Amino acid sequence: MKYKLNYEYKTVAKIISLVIIICLSGIISLAIESPKVVHVYVALCDNENQGIVPVSEELGDGEDPNNNLYWGALYGVKTFFKQDKDWELIKCISNRTDLILESCIFKLVDQNVYIVADAYRGANIKQSIHDFISASGCSNKDSILVDNINLGIGGEANLVAYIGHNGLMEFSLDSIPSPKSGCNKDAIILACASRYYFSHALEINNVNPILWTTNLMAPEAYTLEAALKGWILGEKSDQIVLRAAEAYSKYQKCRLKAAQNIFVYGYEENEE
Repeated sequence: MKYKLNYEYKTVAKIISLVIIICLSGIISLAIESPKVVHVYVALCDNENQGIVPVSEELGDGEDPNNNLYWGALYGVKTFFKQDKDWELIKCISNRTDLILESCIFKLVDQNVYIVADAYRGANIKQSIHDFISASGCSNKDSILVDNINLGIGGEANLVAYIGHNGLMEFSLDSIPSPKSGCNKDAIILACASRYYFSHALEINNVNPILWTTNLMAPEAYTLEAALKGWILGEKSDQIVLRAAEAYSKYQKCRLKAAQNIFVYGYEENEE
C-alpha cells in the first residue's frame, strides 16, 4: 500500500512538473513570437504640394519614392536602413494603398524588432499626419503579414514615428482622432518645430513623445536610427535625445551644442 501511494505521488509530481514545463515553454515561446514593431510614417518631400524650400526636382518629386529626399536618397529611410548592417531589409511592397507608394519592412539583425515604414505620396501629407496621430492614440489598428508573422501596425505598433515636412505649419487637421482608453504610446516626430505644432494633438492622445524638435531641422533617417537604438535598449528619453543630437551633429557637421538645442522630449511644462 505504501509503495502504491509513493508511486501515485511520484506520478502526480511528474505530471505537475510536466505541466509547469509546458506552461513555461508556452510563455517563453509567446515572448519570442511577440516582436516589437516601430511604424514609421514618411511624407515624401514634395516641391509642388508642400510649403518647403524647394529642393532639386528629383529629390522633391512626391510621386517618386526611389529618388525622394526622405525615402530613396542617401539619408532617406529606405536607403539608410537598407545600408545599415544592424538592420535587414525583409521586403518592400509597392502601392500598398492608394496613398502609400511603397512600404518597407526591416528587422533588427540580432533582436525581434521590426520597422514598418510607409512612404506616403507627397500630396497626401495631411492624411499621413492624420494617420500618424490616430496611431499614436492606439486607433487605426492594422497588421501586416511578414514571414508568416502578423506585425501589428498603426495603433498596434509599440512606437510610432513621423518623418517629413511639418505640414501643420500650413494646415490644420479636420479633426483630431480620439484616443483609445488606456493608451500611452511612445512617439517620435522628426519635422521642423514639431513640439510646438504637434503638442495639442499628442496631449489629447496621451502620447509619450520620446523625441521631437524645437526648431528647423533636416528630418533624415540617421536621427531616427540613433533614437531607435536607445529606445530598444530601454534608455530614458534624455539619453535618447542625446543619441539623436550626436547623430545629427555627426551627419550635419554642426556643433553638438547646436544639435542639442534642436531635440527635446516630453511636454514643455513637464520638463525638469
